[in-house]
Amino acid sequence: MNLPFTNSFQSEWLKSRRSLSSWLVVVGGLFTPSIVIIARLVRREKLHEIYAAEGFWTLLWKNSWESMAIFFLPMGAVLATSLITQIEYKNNAWKQVHALPMSTATIFFSKFAVILLLLVQFLVLFNLGIYLSAVIPYLLVAGVPYPRAPIPFGSFLNEDGMFFIDCLPIVALQYLISLRFRNFLVPVGVGFVIWVGALAALSWRYNFLVPYTYCMVDFLKDSSGGKVAIPDINLHAIAIGYFLLFTVAGYWLFAAKKEKG
Repeated sequence: MNLPFTNSFQSEWLKSRRSLSSWLVVVGGLFTPSIVIIARLVRREKLHEIYAAEGFWTLLWKNSWESMAIFFLPMGAVLATSLITQIEYKNNAWKQVHALPMSTATIFFSKFAVILLLLVQFLVLFNLGIYLSAVIPYLLVAGVPYPRAPIPFGSFLNEDGMFFIDCLPIVALQYLISLRFRNFLVPVGVGFVIWVGALAALSWRYNFLVPYTYCMVDFLKDSSGGKVAIPDINLHAIAIGYFLLFTVAGYWLFAAKKEKG
């Protein structure tokens, strides 16, 4: 076991618990399921028909993922990455961090690992929220049957994994940018501008060149109605390639940076 990395990771995790990023994960992960719950309780007269449908879980999954894949997951990755990286800048603590008996790689990758773990936590909470958005109306509204259709766990877990991979280039590029600028608004602004550009690029045949499009294209590929260009290539392989490229570039720039704080 790499003890310095483990200690650094634990330290970074504790710092993240005291930052806005932990609240962002909870609020972002449960926001869409909460809206679904409220909408179904308001329109309760249609619940019996909805819950009796054979494709109940698949429909709920797709409805919940629409806003997540297009907005909350990409922008959540932008904000969480920037918040975690800015902890040291906010407290003028980078020089103290570099003075610790740890290698540059340990500092860089332990903070990066915390960001990736927060992304996993975000997805876990979202999946839990989807389940609760089905169960809570069933418990609160009399006469609503429990969904007869079985939950397709395998399919849902596979899609979770694909969306996680789709999001990796965003995290890596935002981490690179966040480590270069002290001002929190710079990486957030850059991420927002690229996200808007990704929306505009969805109909472009080469939209796969913009790594912020992958979550959107992955979700819309079966229901775009021709409004989204679906590239005939493996988006997940390209996402991993971009992720590795941005990670290597980010580490090189971080290690080569003369001003350590």
